[in-house]
Amino acid sequence: MQRLAVINVVGLSKSLLGEKMPRLTTFAGREGIQSFPPAFPAVTCTAQASMLTGKGSSQHGIVANGWYDRESAEVRFWKQSNRLVRGPKVWDELREKFPGFTCAKLFWWYNMYSSADFSMTPRPLYPADGRKVFDIHTHPMGWREEVKAELGDFPFPSFWGPGAGIACSEWIAEAAKWTEKKESPTLSLVYLPHLDYGLQKFGPGAPEMDEELRAIDRVAGDLIDYYESRKVKVIVLSEYGISAVSRPIHLNRIFRENGWLSIKDELGSDTLDAGASEVFAVADHQVAHVYARQGPTPELRTFLEGIDGVAEVRESLDDERSGDFVVVAEPDAWFTYYYWLDDARAPDFARCVDIHRKPGYDPVELFLDPAIRSPKWKIGKFLLKKKLGFRALLDVIPLNADLVKGSHGRDEVDEGEQAVIIGAGGKVARAEDVHAEIVRSVSA
Repeated sequence: MQRLAVINVVGLSKSLLGEKMPRLTTFAGREGIQSFPPAFPAVTCTAQASMLTGKGSSQHGIVANGWYDRESAEVRFWKQSNRLVRGPKVWDELREKFPGFTCAKLFWWYNMYSSADFSMTPRPLYPADGRKVFDIHTHPMGWREEVKAELGDFPFPSFWGPGAGIACSEWIAEAAKWTEKKESPTLSLVYLPHLDYGLQKFGPGAPEMDEELRAIDRVAGDLIDYYESRKVKVIVLSEYGISAVSRPIHLNRIFRENGWLSIKDELGSDTLDAGASEVFAVADHQVAHVYARQGPTPELRTFLEGIDGVAEVRESLDDERSGDFVVVAEPDAWFTYYYWLDDARAPDFARCVDIHRKPGYDPVELFLDPAIRSPKWKIGKFLLKKKLGFRALLDVIPLNADLVKGSHGRDEVDEGEQAVIIGAGGKVARAEDVHAEIVRSVSA
């Protein structure tokens, strides 16, 4: 039984390797690199579920990062229970094959209540007074205080939002080392999200990306060296590459103009009433699930195909969570969740980092509103109010989707923007093959 670490460098693709990433480039030259078309949709939750189950979305049920729950009539994004992923996972198979096998799942998604032996994942606390307290969830539960005592608090603001940056990937890498020293797992799954931020914010090829590439190369390179010094085989992979985009497509605004959305007035702002809508979209990067009360009619398909920026309209993903149609954007376009027609009517959460309340993914959360003259003062005022026990709204996110310069979700992309795997001994032709490669590597 060979111990293995799988390091997920999100957004890594062949097009990024080179002089700005010397350590990962050297590792790829030594261990070999393969590109493969990403899972569909090419988003984090679907890709990871495919890699860890060896199945497609119609079997494991993870049709995107979020979907419309028809029973509760609610859009649910970024849920964390591993029980949402149907079927056995790679660690279940390896545990049956090898007595004594253990797995550490470090910040990969659907990390709570899994059958993995050890886990860590971001998980804020939500007291009854409306506060949001940054924290993590661990298994065993006692690890939460142990790891924070040694490494300090997880730098949650660097994990997502305008402050997203290298600090969270550095912390996760140190937590991986902490776990390796403590338990020496047979399989370590480590998630390093840093590249994703800059690539969406600045776009591939932007000069600002030089520093971002060097930063994650340093963190990943140090982690590779650490594992290899302890005789642990290392595989580096990614879930998808990032494509340059310049066109946001507002599907829900188009549906609203056709009278298909149901909108509630809530204290002077517009809120989407998905359960009462005839047609609406759950947007997720360059893919959107379109749900229709009348089902997948030919007339709706023709309408969707005629929208500027839509490249393809696919059938349902053959799962109850899927939309009636799945819409794919053109390579330079992506889908917003926006449904209001006047920014003055936008809901309060639209200008906040609020990944669970928004009925779709919102990459604009990576930006501070440039219209705010003194954002540090505004943020400081918010923090002071919270400290004093007052309710406050950190409404610093702009409503300008044109700011976003990179996206993903399409499975048909150029090789330079495909997902990659470095260090695989077998052929990896699709995301599902990663499962077999993990089994093969541990069994070597």
